Amino acid sequence: MILGADPLLSGDVGLVVVLIVLAKAAITLGICLVATMLMIWFERKIISDLQNRIGPNRAGPFGILQTLADGLKVLLKEDLIPDKSDRWVFRLAPILTMVPAFITFGLIPLGGDFSNGGPGGRVRMFGHDTFLQLANPDAGVLLILAMSSIAVYGVMLAGWASGSKYPLLGSVRASAQMISYEAALGLSVLAVVLVSGTDALGGIGTLTTNGIVNAQVPWGWNLWVTGAIPFIIFTVAATAELNRPPFDLVEAEQELVGSFQTEYSGFRFAIFYLAEFLNAVTMAAIIVTLFLGGPTGPALFGPGWMWGFVWFFVKLVAVLYAFVWTRASVPRVRYDQLMDLGWKVLIPLSLGWLLLLVAIRVGADAGLNFAVVPIVGAVVIGAGAGLLILATKVSRRNRELEGALD
Repeated sequence: MILGADPLLSGDVGLVVVLIVLAKAAITLGICLVATMLMIWFERKIISDLQNRIGPNRAGPFGILQTLADGLKVLLKEDLIPDKSDRWVFRLAPILTMVPAFITFGLIPLGGDFSNGGPGGRVRMFGHDTFLQLANPDAGVLLILAMSSIAVYGVMLAGWASGSKYPLLGSVRASAQMISYEAALGLSVLAVVLVSGTDALGGIGTLTTNGIVNAQVPWGWNLWVTGAIPFIIFTVAATAELNRPPFDLVEAEQELVGSFQTEYSGFRFAIFYLAEFLNAVTMAAIIVTLFLGGPTGPALFGPGWMWGFVWFFVKLVAVLYAFVWTRASVPRVRYDQLMDLGWKVLIPLSLGWLLLLVAIRVGADAGLNFAVVPIVGAVVIGAGAGLLILATKVSRRNRELEGALD
């Protein structure tokens, strides 16, 4: 059961419990919508500051209502459907880009008292214990990975259903990019699961988002527990999954006009636009949960669950600022560089680092010298990296001799 790990559902499910779940769903949806609107404003203002521009400053204080004004304007635009499109799939595709982000955001602990020796994120609400997240399924991490895989289908189907060549090229790029970076993303998550305590059956690791956050209390963040490499790999792969610069080749406007959304207008185009920023907020929340301790942090005064919200928001804004800073600073990569980074760097590095963490875990259980295992593992990983680089250079030279490369 997707909600089964929540203590709210551990006993009898009465009317109060149902109302609490519905209230949590409504609040989660509201947070997603408001966060998306604020993220659009945040990105436009930060990029304008980095480029010595003013940015939006007319609608509302500091231009904060500019997104709302743009949304009202796009609702009045004509909604067109191409004659040669698959009309049903054309309508469905925008929804598939946004719904997975909503589901994923519902799995993120947004607050709670995670102080050392505290209630583990539980709060008391109308006589019932619950978590400050919509759901905490036993396989929460797997559900997050599944949703990130499903999201790309919206882009692929939008390009395919449009009946036009430029959207089709964008959807093909999206599928190749997803396959290239999904493996590295999953392997970096496995490293987090490996070091995150034990599950309910006594096995290694936990797959619940609440359990992963509790494993990082008070300052045992997976950022340094895993050696920082999985964090870097996950962040780079997540940027590629989001189609954000410098990996926005799926919608490279210089080459593909508007790519998969070329034929969209009106409200359906707005859904794609909103989904892009909602996915960025959701992925930043995942990074905070998996690597930066989620809502964990010191409770300076007052109730601990309140400070959970504060620390989660501070970490979320820091990650989103890094996303925006990267967008404003790093030029778009070539498509061959995108593929090389995914297949020749991130996947081998994430796999090698995961095996190193496994070796350290096994060595610790077997009572081996703690210094010997990492050293031997690093030597093996270095030798493997050397062989991979050598094989890549030989392959490139052979293709140059055959005239396949200029």
